Amino acid sequence: MDPARLTLEALQKLISERYEATDRARGTPKTFLWFIEEVGELATALNGADLKNLRDEFADVLAWLCTLANINDVDLASAVTEKYLRQEAAKEPK
Repeated sequence: MDPARLTLEALQKLISERYEATDRARGTPKTFLWFIEEVGELATALNGADLKNLRDEFADVLAWLCTLANINDVDLASAVTEKYLRQEAAKEPK
């Protein structure tokens, strides 16, 4: 797939198709621990000089975020649109 054409919706669907059954069986608490582990690996990569590792860790964090959204029935594209793309969103703090 062309990275320029990848959407958040498509990524979330891909992650769902590949991993959702296993992820749902694991449950949110344990899946969240995996997510946090990946965030830790990203933190380490941010302090290093290996660009490939940094890119991989960003991708892993995004994939695990999609997983958490999937098993909690959250559409990330809709959530991002509602929170950040509304006209009044620019005036609100994160």
